[in-house]
Amino acid sequence: MGKVGKWVVINQTLHYKYGKSDTICYSYDIFSSFSYHKQLSSKNCRALILSGDHDFTFPYVGTEQWITLLNLEVQTPWKPFYVDDQVGGYVTEYAQNNYSLTYASVRGAGHTVVFFKPKESMVLAQRWFSSQTYSSDS
Repeated sequence: MGKVGKWVVINQTLHYKYGKSDTICYSYDIFSSFSYHKQLSSKNCRALILSGDHDFTFPYVGTEQWITLLNLEVQTPWKPFYVDDQVGGYVTEYAQNNYSLTYASVRGAGHTVVFFKPKESMVLAQRWFSSQTYSSDS
């Protein structure tokens, strides 16, 4: 292992490390993370999923669809969250046994939510880390 010397929005050298030279950036990720989330939903853990409502790479409606397929119980219905007295986006919480998932769409954010909306992302992360909601009795 090593470390990244400088953070960049798009690391155009990563693909060369794996002998891939047919694209300008690394593009050999998994096609779907659904199976991993399905496995996690039977574990004692928590997840936080953020989607930008202006993300045209992976639109938030697609994220909502695969979360629905997990068949989790809604713990907290879809509601707005606020940053500086403005709607920062919308959040809902799901749970099943000892697993919980918090999903938020961030208003005005694109594909890299933290890059587009750092303040809203920090508010969500701080609330999530300080939350004591870990599981459901279902």
